[in-house]
Amino acid sequence: MLTKSFTMFYYLKKRNNYVKGNLPIYLRLTIDGKRVELATKRECEPEKWNSSAGRKSGNKEEVKLLNAYLDTVQAKVYEIHRQLISDGKEITAEVIKDKLMGVADKPKMILEVFQRHNEKLRSLAGNEYAFGTVVRYETSLEHTKNFIFWKFKEQDFDINKLNYEFISEYEFWLKTVRKCGHNTAMKYLANFKKIVLICVKNGWLAKDPFFAFKLGKREVDREALNANEVNEIAKKVFVSPRLNQVRDIFLFCCYTGLSYVDVHKLKRSEVIDGIDGEKWLVIKRQKTDSPSRVPILPFAWEILEKYNDHPQCNVKGQLLPVLTNQRMNSYLKEIGDICGIEKTITFHLARHTFATTITLTNGVPIESVSKMLGHRSLRTTQQYAKIVDKKISDDMANLRKVLEQKRNYN
Repeated sequence: MLTKSFTMFYYLKKRNNYVKGNLPIYLRLTIDGKRVELATKRECEPEKWNSSAGRKSGNKEEVKLLNAYLDTVQAKVYEIHRQLISDGKEITAEVIKDKLMGVADKPKMILEVFQRHNEKLRSLAGNEYAFGTVVRYETSLEHTKNFIFWKFKEQDFDINKLNYEFISEYEFWLKTVRKCGHNTAMKYLANFKKIVLICVKNGWLAKDPFFAFKLGKREVDREALNANEVNEIAKKVFVSPRLNQVRDIFLFCCYTGLSYVDVHKLKRSEVIDGIDGEKWLVIKRQKTDSPSRVPILPFAWEILEKYNDHPQCNVKGQLLPVLTNQRMNSYLKEIGDICGIEKTITFHLARHTFATTITLTNGVPIESVSKMLGHRSLRTTQQYAKIVDKKISDDMANLRKVLEQKRNYN
């Protein structure tokens, strides 16, 4: 890093009560208008000091020794300055002073860097980042902090000590002590890697300790409700009004593909007239900040009209009276038990059901499904297509008919 200006010179520093006698020799460094002063621990008679040369005048041996010492200190300053430029590091008068006096550079600590990153994230929450992202990084920081204390009995860790072994041990800790599954552990390590790369990009860390470490996730089957299970839930009449309410909102998401956070913040202004004259949902997904445009199917529209005048919707400006995610999942478990469905029903299962049972199974192209789900990559949507056995069966049945017709024709 080049500086605008760099000057240094020696001078005699007078004390407030000075009358006569030797004065201490000081070195003044000025860089970009900011200066520091260092005591050389040498003295000189004022009448023998050459202020323009910054040296003592005379030819005696003691004079030569003093000036040689001052030359050596000056040479060290220039060498430190040159080395800082060569290393591309920040150059300040304070930095040069510390190096000249042998004060070691304060090491960068990984948890400090992580904490600063999260503070910036929090300040951008709701603007550039979703609140859920902030929570995930806060959890990752806490895990990293606990791992460092578990492994090294330290409150923080020098980034220069990060290596492949650290990453491997962290993975082991997540999977054993924290009881995280493989994919969950990989998510936490991916969050940690972002912090490590900040250190690399800033030049604080010479090598990425994640080099050669594989962060690959394992494929998992995306469970979804089949058509019979969806119909069983839809036709069931529950004694509790709250169960009916939760069931309706869950089915609404089965037919729209919305996640919990997106249906919770859904507003009337996000229902528009589409190009086909039908009603559409037009939202921006909170998780990915990606646009999602979904035509509202008749069954989903009936649910919206059912809760059009619900008190909670009027007070909070919601389109549907959504409860907390925890309470919704608790009621859904009860609904599953009442309907005799063995699958564990959670709110997110509705999104999977939309992707598979409602759309892909019924021949909706995967590109259209991807757009409606608000996925940024088609690869994300393809994980649903792998479990649609009925769609594969139907496609192959059509293929059999085509091949049979060709054979008969020939």
